[in-house]
Amino acid sequence: MCIKERNTSDSTCKKLLRDEGCFADLCNYAFFQGRQVIKPEELVSRENDLSTLIGNVDDPTEIKRYRDVVRKAGIHGDYVIIGVEHQSTFDKNMIFRLLNYDAMTYINQVESKKEVYPVGSFVFYTGDEEWKLPETLKETLKSIPSEMEPNINDWRLPVIDLKTMDARKLTNRRLKDVVEISQSMFAGSYEGLRENRKIETESFMMAATFTRTNIRREDLPEGDEINMCKAMDQLFQRFENQGMEKGETIGFEKGKLNTLKELLKVKLGTLSSPLEKQLTNTSLEKLNVLTLNIFNINSEEDVLKIIN
Repeated sequence: MCIKERNTSDSTCKKLLRDEGCFADLCNYAFFQGRQVIKPEELVSRENDLSTLIGNVDDPTEIKRYRDVVRKAGIHGDYVIIGVEHQSTFDKNMIFRLLNYDAMTYINQVESKKEVYPVGSFVFYTGDEEWKLPETLKETLKSIPSEMEPNINDWRLPVIDLKTMDARKLTNRRLKDVVEISQSMFAGSYEGLRENRKIETESFMMAATFTRTNIRREDLPEGDEINMCKAMDQLFQRFENQGMEKGETIGFEKGKLNTLKELLKVKLGTLSSPLEKQLTNTSLEKLNVLTLNIFNINSEEDVLKIIN
């Protein structure tokens, strides 16, 4: 495994949510606990609409950016603009960013002399650690005088965490596959990945990107669809073969000890100083074996059994 560039997971998120079925299903999960209210066929892309642009459209010196993913959705004959912001890292100012995005979406609609549709937004979070930031504007403020509290407008920050989503509430096959495979990768569950099921190869690679798992397309069987059981057996056999031939495996080369340590920290939470020191002095051959068994490691004792 390795840490990928953030914009890689951003582009993967946009690609996933350009699929109307995935977008509708994720929004139904975020807003309606999985109840199928938003229909894929009632979505309209607004990617090139100025109402999605944040900043002064007419001022060339103004810094501008578009919202990550935004669509207009029809619900029982009425319309709402839905914005999804992807985050793979913590941002303590996310609530202010979301407030600004929503406010500017309203303002741009007004300035474009168009009908003003309601705006709903949420964050799709794909980071390694649990999201623990405040979920409302009021929670982020230093203090609010009790007399003024009822008069201070609040703003919610809904966050959908990829690691903790309940995939049973999803109906879109691609989104459900991406969520379930990602959760198995986050948990390091080799058995979870070896389920006898077929998924789209692209869905598997999306999960690998979201979880920063260094698996290349050529590591998997050919074709647009793969059998997970066969694919994982082939993948780990290739790791083993390359380890014997080169003394290194895909995703772990000479000088990549820090990557392995970071992966173990994700799995175990922390690494003790004695274990970090022992890893530094461990042979490349044993570190290769440790990498091959990373899905089965649940404690420092498991690590020590492999490298000693």
